[in-house]
Order: sequence, then structure tokens, then C-alpha cells
Amino acid sequence: MPVGPEMPTVSALQSIAKTYGLDIDPETMAGYRELIAGTIDACRFAEGLPEHKLPVKYPRDAGWRPTPEENPLNGWAWRSNIEGASTGILKGYRIGIKDAVCVAGIPMRNGSRLLEAYVPDVDATVVTRILDAGGTIVGKTNCEDFCFSGAGYTSSLGPVANPFDATRSPGASSSGSAAVLAANEADLAIGGDQGGSIRLPASWSGVYGLKPTYGLVPYTGCATMENTIDHVGPMANNAEGLARLLQATAGTDPLDPRQRGVIPATHNTDYLSQLKNGIEGKKIALVREGFAQDGKDVGFPPSDPEVDRRVEEAVRSLTKLGAIVEEISLPRHLDGYYIWSLIITLGSSEFMIKGAGIGSNWAGYYNTELGEALTRGLRTRPNDLPAAAIMVLLAGDYLQSRYGGRYYWKAQNQRHLIRDAYDAAFKQYDMLAMPTTPFTATKQVDRKASLVDYVAPTLNMLRNTCVADITGHPSISIPCGMVGGLPVGLMLTGRHLEDTLLMQAAAAFETLGDWRKM
Repeated sequence: MPVGPEMPTVSALQSIAKTYGLDIDPETMAGYRELIAGTIDACRFAEGLPEHKLPVKYPRDAGWRPTPEENPLNGWAWRSNIEGASTGILKGYRIGIKDAVCVAGIPMRNGSRLLEAYVPDVDATVVTRILDAGGTIVGKTNCEDFCFSGAGYTSSLGPVANPFDATRSPGASSSGSAAVLAANEADLAIGGDQGGSIRLPASWSGVYGLKPTYGLVPYTGCATMENTIDHVGPMANNAEGLARLLQATAGTDPLDPRQRGVIPATHNTDYLSQLKNGIEGKKIALVREGFAQDGKDVGFPPSDPEVDRRVEEAVRSLTKLGAIVEEISLPRHLDGYYIWSLIITLGSSEFMIKGAGIGSNWAGYYNTELGEALTRGLRTRPNDLPAAAIMVLLAGDYLQSRYGGRYYWKAQNQRHLIRDAYDAAFKQYDMLAMPTTPFTATKQVDRKASLVDYVAPTLNMLRNTCVADITGHPSISIPCGMVGGLPVGLMLTGRHLEDTLLMQAAAAFETLGDWRKM
């Protein structure tokens, strides 16, 4: 039996033709079948060649699924003890890796039943860099089902508990990364961010999270959602932890197409040495549209006035450290959600679901094993797709079938309107400030709830965070106080490649006291 695909029958090709509205008689189709033979031969040839793989440099065993007693917040998907190099800036640090990032030999679900049997055979670039820097990977952190949620209760492994109130969501989709940090079960963690999934859980769980400049940290070996807004970055319990982990993982990777032309040769990635430079003389703008949102235009809950007050107080307290704080209006900020919504919905429908998280037409590393595992899952267990992914698939297919790619194309061409508005503000200000989330952590939702009641709260908190995902600017969430016994996050966004300044601001804010008592 030949290795590779079999030759298609004429009837199989006619079935395909019908899906495209092509009317081809059997005799003509036989001719097409003959022409296709060359492509089938190429597939068979490719099967006999070795395939490039990402390196696996450090030994490890298979790890273990933690018991409930070992995993009180359900923040861990899997535990491990993978030791890296004998020296480096991460030596002695316990690091959790979001379960959307490949770690060879360790099961990876991406929060989904569709990947239950998948075990990667490669280490993501960020994983290799962490181990090269001496870090110890102590586990894969739980995440939302297909990462399609900002709340924290949709994972196929069960909901992740908020560290401050187990009845509430921890924020997501990097929910487990935030939870294990807050519970001191890890020192540092990796998260992913397509709409706020690093900063949302940082805000609701009281930790620090940085969505880096688009392309600064390579995404190679991570589960893709939408190529043009995929980000991976550091989470920690303080600014120093963010700087340490970013320093270990940032930098060019020729296998990641997101990085081309992003990082100049002159960019200084020694973030730790710059951390204590302070913010004296830096101008910070309170963005009016990030506060006091009524949410009615997009069906979201309104802002909590106490959250707004706490964030504004935190920003104005930075004047004690020499910062200059002013208020501005940036109307395009609120427009950002609409553009982001089209890109994430239509892009991930084609790229993540139909493209098995791999897609095509880009030069870089294609994770064949992951793509095949997801393809099998989608074919054999389509009803295990999460409700949010089904919503994306239905909306994407409807628009594609009626209008082609019109609305995705338009949204990609319109994202510059948001980016240009931000860049115009950055001509006068060094950082833009607003609440990470307009309100504190919401209640967990039971799986028995109605479809709308179950899905709506998974995305209703991200109007502020999603904007930096389409502009590509670095954006950080800093815990800045408590409201009703729950953490509040301050979000600062900076110019492209000025991630260092955001971490400097976080370090400066730490000198003002314990955020839990503010």
C-alpha cells in the first residue's frame, strides 16, 4: 500500500465540485483526475522526507495529573519537573506554561476535549528559551476551552477558581497561570493574549501580566488563534518577575512570521537593568473612554464606579514619583472592539477551526502533529467544540458564504484607524491609562445555564484590553487595589517596543505600598 494519499475517484472529485457550484461531466472530470495525479505523487514524495522539528534539548519524564489536593484552584492541567540549564537569569524559578504552549512529552489540551490524546513532540521556542535561562517548568496551567473565553469556567478540565473568592471567575483565558501565581504555586508563568487573555486574569486574580509588543516574543510552537493578533508573554507576582521572564523569552525567531520587521537590531532586551529607572517626567494620559462605560452599545455590563475611582487614584498617585498625569479623550478606543470582533471571529473561524490552528500561506514553522491532532478531534468529536467556538464558526461561515471575505478584509484595513489614533496620542504622552477590566471578577456560571447566559459573560469584560491586540502596542495590567474584597487592575499601554517603560511604571508603583491595602 503506497505511503500518502490515495488517488481520488471521479465521483469523489464530482462531490467536491458540487460544493463550489461547478457542473463538470464525468468524462471531463476524468481528465482533471489525471492532472491531479502529479499533486498526489508530490504528497507521497513528501512522506519520505524528514520534517523540520523544533528542538527538545532538556530531559524530562511524562509528569502527572495533579490530585484535587495538589490543585486546590484547579490552576494546573498537568504537573512536571523539567529542569533547564545549570545557570541563567531564571535559575531557581518555578515556571508554569499555559496549556496552549507545546512542551514535548507533556499532554496538551488547549482546554479542549478535542485534544485529549495529544502529546507534543516539540518544545515551543519560549519553552526552550526558559530552559536555556535555567528555569524549571513545574507544569502546564489550565486554560479556557480553545482559549475562547475571558472568564475562567469553560475549560474541559473544569473551572479555575478565583484566588480571592472561589465562587468567582479568575479571568481568562490564561486563568490557570494567574491562579497558580496568586497561590504561590509558581514564581512566573507564560500566558497568551488575543483579546486580553494575559491582562484579564492578571486583573481579576491580583497578579501582573504583560502583553508584549506584537512579535516581540516568538509565538512558534503555541496554539494559534489568529495570526495577526496572537501574543504570548509573561505573568508574575511583581514587575521584576515580568522583566526577568521577558528578558529570557524576547527576541527574534526566524520561524515566526509575526516577527518580521518588528524588532530592530538596536532594541535593548536587557529589561532587568532598566527596571529601576523610574518614571520621573513621564506623561500619563487617563483615557476618558476607558472609564464610565455604560456598555449598552455592545451589550456589556456598565463600569463599576468604584473600580474607576481606584484606578484613577492609582494613576494620580504616580505624580508622587514625578510623573505628569492628564486626562484625554480618545474616541477611537471604543471603536476598537468592533474591529477586533470581526478579526477574531472571522479570522479564527478560518485559521483556527477550518485551518486546524495551523492555516496556510505564511512562511515559518508549521506544527504538523498539532494540526493533525486537532483535525482528528474536529472530525470525530465536533460536538465537543465549545459554544463560543461554535458561535465563531457559524458567524464566520454565514458571512463567508454570503459576502466572501469582505468584512475580514475591511477590518484588517481599518485597524490602522485605531492604531493611528493611539500613535497620535503617544506623540504627547508616554503611556495611556485605564482600568484593565471595567468591573471586578464576576460569578462563575454553571454549565447547566442557558446558552446565552453561559457564553455572554465569557467576553463582556474585554472592551479595554482587546484594543492593544489589534494595535500591537505593549500593554500591562498592574494590581492597584481592592474593591469589595476583589482585586482591581490598572492597565497601562505604551508605544511599540517600549515594554520596558511599562515595567518601570509597575516597579515604581510598587514603591508606593502594598496594593492590597490601597
